[in-house]
Amino acid sequence: MLDRIILYSIQNKLIIGVCTLALIIWGSWSATQLPIDAVPDITNNQVQIITPSPSLAAQEVERLITFPVEINMANIPGLTEVRSISRFGLSVVTVVFTDETDIYWARQQVSERLKTASDQIPKGVGTPELGPVSSGLGEIYQYVIHPKKGYEKKYSPMELRTIQDWIVRRQLLGTKGVADVSSFGGYMKQYEIAIDPEKLRSMNITLSEVFTALETNNQNTGGAYIEKKPNAWFIRTEGLATGMEDLQKIVVHNTENGTPVLIRDLATVQFGHPVRYGAMTRNAEGEVVGAIVMMLKGANSNQVISDVKVRIEQIQKTLPEGVEIEPFLDRTKLVNRAIHTVSTNLIEGALIVIFILVLFLGNFRAGLVVASVIPLAMLFAISLMNLFGVSGNLMSLGAIDFGLIVDGAVIIVEATLHHIAGKRFTHRLSQTEMDQEVFLSASKIRNSAAFGEIIILIVYLPILALVGIEGKMFKPMAQTVAFAILGAFILSLTYVPMVSALLLSKQSGHKRNISDRMMSLFQRLYDPCIAFALKQRFLVTLLTVFLFGISLYQFTQMGGEFIPSLDEGDFAVETRVLTGSSMTETVDATLKAGEILLKKFPDEVKEVVGKIGSSEIPTDPMPVEACDMMVILKEKDQWKSTSSREELAEKMQEALEAIPGVSFGFQQPIQMRFNELMTGAKQDVAIKIYGEDLDVLASQARKLGQLVQSVEGAKDLYLEKVTGLPQIVVSFDRDKVAQFGLNINDMNRMVSTAFAGESAGLIYEGEKRFDLVVRLNQENRQGLENVRNLYVTTAKGQQIPLSEVADINFKVGPNQIQRDDAKRRITVAFNVRGRDVESIVGEIQDKVKTGLKLPPGYYLTYGGQFKNLIEAKERLSIAVPIALVLIFMLLYFTFGSIKQSVLIFTAIPLSAIGGIWALWFRDMPFSISAGIGFIALFGVAVLNGIVLMGEFNYLRKEGLTDLKDIILKGTRHRLRPVLMTAAVASLGFLPMALSNGSGAEVQRPLATVVIGGLLSATLLTLLVLPALYFLFEKAGKVKPVAAMILVLIGLSMSISVSNAYAQGPKTLDLKQALSLALQNNRGIQGAQYQIESQKFLKASATEIGKTNIGVMYGQFNSFYNDNNFTVSQTIPFPGTFGKQAKVYETAVQSAGSQKKILENDLIFQVKSTYYQLVFAKSHIELFKKQDSLYTSFLRSAGLRLKTGESNLLEKSMAESQLFELRNRQVQNEADIRILEKRMQTLLHSDDEVSTTEAKLAPLPLDIRKDSGATKANPALEYFSNQIQLNEANIRLEKARLWPDLSVGYFNQSLYGTIDYRNTGLVAGSGKRFQGFSLGLAVPLWRKPQMARIQYSEAQKKAAQSQLELNRKNLDGQYAQATQEYLKWKNSLAYFENTALPTAKTINESALKSFKAGNIGYIEFLQGVNRAVLVETEYLNQLNQYNQSILQIEFLIGNPQ
Repeated sequence: MLDRIILYSIQNKLIIGVCTLALIIWGSWSATQLPIDAVPDITNNQVQIITPSPSLAAQEVERLITFPVEINMANIPGLTEVRSISRFGLSVVTVVFTDETDIYWARQQVSERLKTASDQIPKGVGTPELGPVSSGLGEIYQYVIHPKKGYEKKYSPMELRTIQDWIVRRQLLGTKGVADVSSFGGYMKQYEIAIDPEKLRSMNITLSEVFTALETNNQNTGGAYIEKKPNAWFIRTEGLATGMEDLQKIVVHNTENGTPVLIRDLATVQFGHPVRYGAMTRNAEGEVVGAIVMMLKGANSNQVISDVKVRIEQIQKTLPEGVEIEPFLDRTKLVNRAIHTVSTNLIEGALIVIFILVLFLGNFRAGLVVASVIPLAMLFAISLMNLFGVSGNLMSLGAIDFGLIVDGAVIIVEATLHHIAGKRFTHRLSQTEMDQEVFLSASKIRNSAAFGEIIILIVYLPILALVGIEGKMFKPMAQTVAFAILGAFILSLTYVPMVSALLLSKQSGHKRNISDRMMSLFQRLYDPCIAFALKQRFLVTLLTVFLFGISLYQFTQMGGEFIPSLDEGDFAVETRVLTGSSMTETVDATLKAGEILLKKFPDEVKEVVGKIGSSEIPTDPMPVEACDMMVILKEKDQWKSTSSREELAEKMQEALEAIPGVSFGFQQPIQMRFNELMTGAKQDVAIKIYGEDLDVLASQARKLGQLVQSVEGAKDLYLEKVTGLPQIVVSFDRDKVAQFGLNINDMNRMVSTAFAGESAGLIYEGEKRFDLVVRLNQENRQGLENVRNLYVTTAKGQQIPLSEVADINFKVGPNQIQRDDAKRRITVAFNVRGRDVESIVGEIQDKVKTGLKLPPGYYLTYGGQFKNLIEAKERLSIAVPIALVLIFMLLYFTFGSIKQSVLIFTAIPLSAIGGIWALWFRDMPFSISAGIGFIALFGVAVLNGIVLMGEFNYLRKEGLTDLKDIILKGTRHRLRPVLMTAAVASLGFLPMALSNGSGAEVQRPLATVVIGGLLSATLLTLLVLPALYFLFEKAGKVKPVAAMILVLIGLSMSISVSNAYAQGPKTLDLKQALSLALQNNRGIQGAQYQIESQKFLKASATEIGKTNIGVMYGQFNSFYNDNNFTVSQTIPFPGTFGKQAKVYETAVQSAGSQKKILENDLIFQVKSTYYQLVFAKSHIELFKKQDSLYTSFLRSAGLRLKTGESNLLEKSMAESQLFELRNRQVQNEADIRILEKRMQTLLHSDDEVSTTEAKLAPLPLDIRKDSGATKANPALEYFSNQIQLNEANIRLEKARLWPDLSVGYFNQSLYGTIDYRNTGLVAGSGKRFQGFSLGLAVPLWRKPQMARIQYSEAQKKAAQSQLELNRKNLDGQYAQATQEYLKWKNSLAYFENTALPTAKTINESALKSFKAGNIGYIEFLQGVNRAVLVETEYLNQLNQYNQSILQIEFLIGNPQ
């Protein structure tokens, strides 16, 4: 077929020329439409749920908002993980989906479940909303709004923020491709009623009255219209307040003498702003207002940025005089740099390839013919990229090697020149003769040309199977290369033969040129080498194996990184001050940092913009003590202090150390955003510790941080601060609350309104609208005393300070709580500089094993770039073998010989030698870029082998039999194409390997591997392949051992598969399934280990501490040297032993309850799945009966059609019913397989499992009427145990207030001591003195111990609250489940007593009447379908009945 294509192309030059012109036009147009970006978007599919709650602390946000949202999201199909962060005033839940999930479908699913979650969130706490449809590449344009010079004092930050929100943002939102605009900095304008509490109290007016007055005096309404012929007069009122003056005149209260009390008598009406959680700074100028333009996920960034800039220019004209918009971070800059790098590499690569082609071919025309394939193949690739939606970026366009593209054209053109020169024509060829010669030469070499390109094409196919981040990074590259190779393949069969026949010289004479002289030199150098290789073939083979072994060892010693960091041209500096610092403190620190950077690095830094805290749309929920400081850098050619990004970061880090108490971490904007969205941490590597207790997590994180800090290359260490937030805590005394007749809700609202402020309506200024907010004036919102002195109104109308009914003190509380899949965690993260990720994490893992012992139930994971690297390595371990197998299969199909295929396949390990050494020589760690380079290299490496082997086979067909002559002649003939193929393929990557442009970091390892590998592969192929060919052929016909192995593997696989299918799934009854699930479940096993660990602790209850043994020697008694031996023991007060034992005993019970909770949940899931599976199987018998019925109907309808009793419609209806039924049977079989897989997962079984039962039957239930039905639920037992545990802890801590006992014994010498009874007796060295001691250790400083007692008491109260909450929830759920059960029970009774017997009668009567001809097919179908519907609905009702019973059993604890 290929011969016919070549012949057709040569004979129909005009058609091929027109097609080529069409390709040029199509490609040029596609190039203008191609989406352009810097890098592919690697962000996973995720939906953010944002819930602002300005008045709640982190614990309440987690409990009241985050938890309900997480629980309701847990069962969405396609879900991979749920991350959340809860901090003061904000909850952000990130729901991550698989890459295959449509993002808009995912948002719809989240939105539907969010309604349920909103119902579970207490009213007034917060309203969850979905974040914008954006991604890690979404922040495309960031700008500041500031006054021009001379107008600085004309516009306040509040006015600038109003301009941003109501002029700029509103107009930008209409831009195509913009998802949202998130405002940053300034002050949001509010109309503030600043209450003076003293005036309020003196007039005995409550805040509620103020609210009521404001709400009832700020509204419009209408009165329909009056009919007044010929007109209608419409009625409306104007009661909306239009400004401060209107608000001041609102009446709040009338005194006893009728005097009105106005708002202005109680408060100051002024412009205010809500409590700020974010700010923006610029350089050292102070605070500014700005925004982030977020692009819609999947949009064309280049186009969107262009549209945004156009819209900004339009908006600029509508801004007030003296205000301007100035961008500080524009993605266009990065895109242009990356595309410039790509275009430079491509142009330089093309020029190198053309130069090499002309040099090797020695024929300018031939060089141009081959070179013309480059732009044509590129246009073909761009056209397909646009067609298939592949964007043009660093990865998709950066890996194209024109050397690979022209390989097929090189082989055909070189063969044509060689063929014509070899025939030595004595005349100028005619066009017909030229056509004939080109066809002969091209068809002879067509397999080598075609299959060489097909191999390169196929070797990229496994890359398309990659998933995850590396899949998103490298799929575009594989697609683009495949498109270009495909284009080159088509051109080599059509365009190249045509243009060769048309443009190559028709003169047969050949003049010796520089190419011939160069090849003669290479031949003279090569001849002794090939002679040596053939003579010492065993030595050459062993030496090659030795080199391969060394390279493999070097490879194992290399470090690893995921993907080299892309130089984005700017820094994103993560800046953090101490936890609990104010917004003002963070602003001051950021301004100082900006001043230092601008002053010390004037040639490198253009400007510094700080984004502090969270923006209006908190997709990046930072606390107020954190700042992302954007350091916008000048072009590198302007830098003076250094030329390296890493070195500049180090110098800036040193300069910023002058600011005390502030930490700085240097990253890049897009990289930081990607890291955060993918892993929840902004740094390169994130180590997450999971556990429940925040204090324990913080302690373990500090220990881990010390270990990480000691590792070289780990920079910008970040320890997440989960605790340490200073809080003014108002703890209500319920006895006093009851005494004064107050309620918690009113007092909570009072606190929230007084300090956070509460909206009492809106004030409209034209289209603009602003909140009308009531709060205390600034003087009464300064500190702890203001909270204590806040007055609340009692039931009798008296006003008392809040401190009368509550304990108000400073406490340190949680700062933020992060969770992954509902598990609390803390993060220790760091960036990597000057070293590879894999070796750093490896060293940390070794240190952790020896230096960090986590408490039971706590564990850590390694995430970020390291996790990406490990996952990518696993996927590459599949992709690379697949690529190798595909190469080998294609070689076999090409040559039809396993022996020759194996010989050519040796080029792969030979190329790996050079690839590994090239990485080692350039000091590059293994990365996924390098891994992709190896895949590409293996495809290219075998091309030379194909050329040589094809020539050897051709010479044998020509009649040569001597192996040595075949090898020497074949290598002499094909030396030029082998060297040319290797040179164009490797040197085509040279600009990429040497480039220092933006984005070259990602391409450099790939190009390095290919160049180094091709150098070694070419050198060794020209020597090793001939030597191996000589050995193989000399040995005679070698048995195809590889084929036998493959056959055996195939047979064993087919036998194992057939056995697996023959055996079928293992059947279990419910009891066996439950037993297996409880036995295999890892969670229950872990809970059992927890129980055992607590039991072991119980033995430590009688611990008395270590015995002190002391020895003294010296002059401690006199001038003589004496010695002293002392033994002492401190014993806790005996009463503490029993109480400590009680604590451990209760902890064992609590761990047992936890296990019961897991068991209860697992039993419910297994039972539910088991009976769902039986339900699906029950349909089989029903479908069989229906199938028999419809088959009988079809036969009858066919017979009636033949006899003329009916028409074709009746038979068609019968077929339709039957086929519809069989489609439902197929769907039911699929449901059964799905449920069996679910059951297998629940049982942790290696074998497929199914149920012994195949027919669904009603389950028994003895329902209880009393309210104590749920008391056996293990969750209640767990919280009861928690109460007992805290009570035991209280008793223990109180017992520790008792004094400890101490006893001791001493024995010593007292040299020279005189016995008072006998003055002549003096103690010598043999005389010993001894005694005993007894003492008490009294705890004089009792405050710490009392704090522990109070802590345990608070924990007990929390457990009691949880117990009561769970009891009420369970009772409510039980009542609801009972009603569900009764509903289904009554329905089931109806079906069993009435509907099913009636359906049976209908079925039998319809069939008899139809066969007798008493009714037509329509009546028959109606009757049968009615009966079928009843039977199907009965099964559905029965399933719902059983599931309701299972729900009740779950609620009452699954009694056995």
